[in-house]
Amino acid sequence: MTLELKGITKRVDGRLHIKETSLLLEPGHFNVLLGETGAGKTSLIKMMAGLDRCASGSILMDGVDVTKQSTQQRNISLVHQFFVNYPHMSVFDNIASPLKVAGMAKSEIEGRVEEAADLLQLRPMLHRRPHELSGGQQQRTALARAIAKESNAVFLDEPLANLDYKLREELRAQLPELFAGRGAVVVYATSEPEEALLLGGYTALMQDGAVSQFGKTAQIYRNPNDLVSARVFSDPPINAARVTKKGQEIRLDANVKWTATGEAKDLADGEYEVAIRPHYVSPIRTDKSHVSLTGTVQVTELTGSESSAHFKIGSHSWVSLSHGVHPYQVGEDHEFFMDPDHCFYFHPDGQRAR
Repeated sequence: MTLELKGITKRVDGRLHIKETSLLLEPGHFNVLLGETGAGKTSLIKMMAGLDRCASGSILMDGVDVTKQSTQQRNISLVHQFFVNYPHMSVFDNIASPLKVAGMAKSEIEGRVEEAADLLQLRPMLHRRPHELSGGQQQRTALARAIAKESNAVFLDEPLANLDYKLREELRAQLPELFAGRGAVVVYATSEPEEALLLGGYTALMQDGAVSQFGKTAQIYRNPNDLVSARVFSDPPINAARVTKKGQEIRLDANVKWTATGEAKDLADGEYEVAIRPHYVSPIRTDKSHVSLTGTVQVTELTGSESSAHFKIGSHSWVSLSHGVHPYQVGEDHEFFMDPDHCFYFHPDGQRAR
């Protein structure tokens, strides 16, 4: 089973909402749509699922054009971030509902429902109604329905967004195993870069209705093609600033400079945009090659075992993200250290400089 998008677009009130998009999605791994809220992830899923029409282009399933087919004809499953279950039905009947609509034999329905319920630890709850379940159990019911249906394609639209942290962690770890070996194309939409990395597989980076880059998740994280992609795949936001290269010296401003390393050594002299992820900017120097940056602390946050500090350096606002608790004081100058080996360089037009 493959799912191929060929130049599909979507218009809303005459405006191009999804720009021309071509992707080949395959089974055997997760296909992640990563982008901020409003980037177009849900719209793209609705088009693939047959809920929204394409303004142009075509959608093929295993080489068959399904662009004009209904959702039912495409044999797909869709799991939303909201808990979509039939309130008047038991968990068993919720899971079995698409199988009953398909006219499947009672014995096969029971076998599929019980298998899916066992996978998602729902066997003791099969006779309960959705209102008797926790949020995590309701989402497990929706996932079990998708598994029992044995669809050609499964679309998971931020399915863990409304769960608490512990449940998100548990289900996120389970998801790849739940769909492994089923032959379905699995598409997972998320706004969290960390989630994309944990799921692995392939990722399409989305912004403003367009896919900026698509490929193996780990590969595009390490090698963004442009500044847009680098920004999409960074949380907190990637740090960026205009720099000048002359010889082997790179200068951010009068007080901040460093020696070009890696691919930067071969760049021609001129102006570039440097970008570095916040976890490579630390309040502690761990190597003599790290570049000193002094900035005014604007905002600090403590999340679990990590500390972040937003600081002003010249006209730029940057972020440091590091392990441990650090004694930042808002409004005070603080020294940070940047690892130049993890810098990306982009041309003024945003394309990667290599």
